[in-house]
Amino acid sequence: MASRLRALALSTHPGPGLAVTVVAVLLGIGLHLAPWRIVLLGLAVLANQVSVGLSNDWLDAERDRAVGRTDKPVALGLVSVRLVRASAIAAAALGVLLTVPLGLWATITHAVFIGAAWAYNAGLKNTPISVLPYIVGFGLLPSVATLSRPDPVFAAPWAFGLGAMLGVAAHFANVLPDLEDDARTGIAGLPHRIGRRASGVVIWVALGLGAVFAFVGPSGAKIPVQWVGLAITLLLAAAIAVVLRRPPTRLLFQLIIAAALVNVVLLVFSGDRLLG
Repeated sequence: MASRLRALALSTHPGPGLAVTVVAVLLGIGLHLAPWRIVLLGLAVLANQVSVGLSNDWLDAERDRAVGRTDKPVALGLVSVRLVRASAIAAAALGVLLTVPLGLWATITHAVFIGAAWAYNAGLKNTPISVLPYIVGFGLLPSVATLSRPDPVFAAPWAFGLGAMLGVAAHFANVLPDLEDDARTGIAGLPHRIGRRASGVVIWVALGLGAVFAFVGPSGAKIPVQWVGLAITLLLAAAIAVVLRRPPTRLLFQLIIAAALVNVVLLVFSGDRLLG
């Protein structure tokens, strides 16, 4: 039983899921949400990410077996597809329900976020618009936080732009290490269609634009953390350019997550300037 639960937990893609959850919690703190709202926001986004990870492994089980993925518990037979499917659906429903006390618009926006991620797993990953769910989901994440306030309001356009650019970078970086395996099983999303070199350029441009949104977007005088955040993000972009010259590894995705967290710090310090 313990081994099955461990396999199920690994199927949630815990690293990226926890990173996105931390982003949501930090946004809630930066917006000075009441503690109970921050807790609910974090749990809702965590359930969201659990459902996304599980649905990915459920829907990709046969493909993962075909390419011999040893990091996928479902493909290795350590946990059943049936259990992973049921858990994914339950987690998605829980993510929406946990958002209900935060307000109608927060619930709707979070549901769209989850729906976009599921649409990617269900088939959009194999289309020229594979990046669209990442643009929608990551772009809406700041608004899930701002709409969780007692007086809900959508996040400012620059915050949506920053989230969207981080989503673009995350999509291309996450796909790069699997291009060959995906090609063997017929996956042809946007990164596969434009190739590794062009995908690397997209990642670099997206990170650069994200840094610009985070620096230029908030109104008022620039504060020291904005200058520091801009410098660190650009250094990470340079590191990514170096990593792209080598055979792709998960280090690339980890650098993207690091850049995302730096920009989240900028969002946190934006305070009310995050509001639309």
